[in-house]
Amino acid sequence: MISLLTGNHFHRVLGVLSIALLSGCATSYKFKVDAINNPEADHGVSYRIANRNPEGGEADLRSQEAAEWVKTALSGKGLYEAESMEAADMIIELEYGMEEPRTKMSTISTPIYAAVGGGIRYIQVPVKDKNGNVRYSTVAVREPTTRQYVGEKESVIVQTVYEKYMRITARQNPQDDETDAAGAQVWSVYVTNEDEKDDLRQYLPVMASAAIDFIGENSETQQDVKLKDTDEVVTFVKKGL
Repeated sequence: MISLLTGNHFHRVLGVLSIALLSGCATSYKFKVDAINNPEADHGVSYRIANRNPEGGEADLRSQEAAEWVKTALSGKGLYEAESMEAADMIIELEYGMEEPRTKMSTISTPIYAAVGGGIRYIQVPVKDKNGNVRYSTVAVREPTTRQYVGEKESVIVQTVYEKYMRITARQNPQDDETDAAGAQVWSVYVTNEDEKDDLRQYLPVMASAAIDFIGENSETQQDVKLKDTDEVVTFVKKGL
């Protein structure tokens, strides 16, 4: 018998399938994060962003997008944008970009397994005839086959990789219109990614997401951060303020 789905049931099933498909298509990212802070500097709560990218100024669309994602990341740590540069506690310097492609060679090891067993052996099986007499019959029995580890095979992989980076640095606002000297550094977060993809715009909001937990902190050593574009923190940054 073939049953038809009702409208409501159809939409529920379609929703479940859509979620499953989206979950299965999530993109994964791997980042390296370095963070330092200056415990002697005044960690303010208000800021203004200053773009430090050599290519494209504040009017550049990508710069504006990157700044908005970073503002959302900063809000996740309780920081807010001041009404003016003069009113800000800190100046947040934003740098991002992608290095020239380079060739990367790596060696991977693949385990090798061999089939063991599977041979034939013969056993004697007692069999009674119709008169109750026992005689023995030879029966062939196949041994089970198992996989046994025998070693490793090494292969060299050649890749073209691109390093993407984002640096967010907070400096004290010098509050001095008569000098161009930068204020003391308060904290800095440096996020990098290296893989075969060259779409910098795709990575910028995820790099801002990877930075959130390290804003104003000292990581001591370089940290590995793994994210998916379906993670809550990435959704939060992409959504914006």
